[in-house]
Amino acid sequence: MGRIISINQTTKNRFLNMYDLEVEDKNGGRHSYHVASRARKKDELKLSTKKNKPDGVIIYALYGELQDRVVLIRQYRYSIGTYIYEFPAGLIDEGEDFHIAGIRELREETGLTFHPIEVDSIYSKPYFTTIGMTDESCAAVYGRADGNVSSKGQEDTEEIEVILADRKEVLRILQEENVSLMCAYMMMHFLHADPQKPFAFLESPKA
Repeated sequence: MGRIISINQTTKNRFLNMYDLEVEDKNGGRHSYHVASRARKKDELKLSTKKNKPDGVIIYALYGELQDRVVLIRQYRYSIGTYIYEFPAGLIDEGEDFHIAGIRELREETGLTFHPIEVDSIYSKPYFTTIGMTDESCAAVYGRADGNVSSKGQEDTEEIEVILADRKEVLRILQEENVSLMCAYMMMHFLHADPQKPFAFLESPKA
């Protein structure tokens, strides 16, 4: 098994930092590896704590009395220099429960009020996003949303359009647009869900 020999923090930013690792592979070879992390210092890295504490929350919200539309955002991202479709999401504040973070983030990004539902922990616990480059992990919340769309809570650095997409629009987006991977998978669930039981895929699993 490979091992980490040393960690060197190369940036000191608020939301994202870079760490250079000196590593040894399974055959004893030495290499450099670069990791991006939400951790502000190296002893907070997940490779140091060995704990998967969620950095962010992703929000799967259905809208309308019939719950026949899913809340998406179309956001400009500098990493690709254009717009991409995503689920509303955001970072969890220190000491904040991720369910509360989901309510707050949906309000800030979309103006909508989020009503979470309880789900088995396998659907909501934090999972890693892009493990080849970062130790970031995100939890997920599910529920319904109501109210009126508003951009008043968005930050100046955010360029977000709120989309209340029905199944026809979801299919078009998947066929034609840039979509984040997690969003795409969940849109596929939405696309094939029973309209009478839109959250059926979240039922507790049976062994």
